[in-house]
Amino acid sequence: MSLNRSEKEAVINEVTSLAAKAQTLVIAEYRGITVADMTKLRVAARSQGVSLSVLKNTLARRAVAGSAFDVVADQMTGPLVYGFSEDAVAAAKVVADFAKTNDKLVIRGGAFAGKALDVNGVKQLANIPSKEVLLAQLCGLLKSPISRTAVVLGALATKKGESEAVAA
Repeated sequence: MSLNRSEKEAVINEVTSLAAKAQTLVIAEYRGITVADMTKLRVAARSQGVSLSVLKNTLARRAVAGSAFDVVADQMTGPLVYGFSEDAVAAAKVVADFAKTNDKLVIRGGAFAGKALDVNGVKQLANIPSKEVLLAQLCGLLKSPISRTAVVLGALATKKGESEAVAA
């Protein structure tokens, strides 16, 4: 079904606003994926805050023109699904995790921080822990010296208490 001019402009405006807010774009070819599998992918993407869209490539190219994602405009050919995310790793993680279980989804590339990513770059980005996990690891590292000091002081207090009990 072909879109009229106003519908095309609306799609371009919507994708442009997505691109303006997003940090990451992941492009994947979805040829041969069943509707049920595509629905699973969309549900997983929505739960992670990823905007997943099947777009006409010409409209996608126009929408990302002049943005940080313009570097992948030459890769926009064929049946593609576009994943935009405000979180730096969410789109890559959702698409890469789904591609592990479904060989019909082929990652083509992506863009992050104005740089084009190849398939390996997208997979490496997907392997980075989420922001919440990294913050938890940082808190654990900061808490570790304090808790060790508390354990040592507690052991000293216990030892001192035992030595006073023996002396009495």
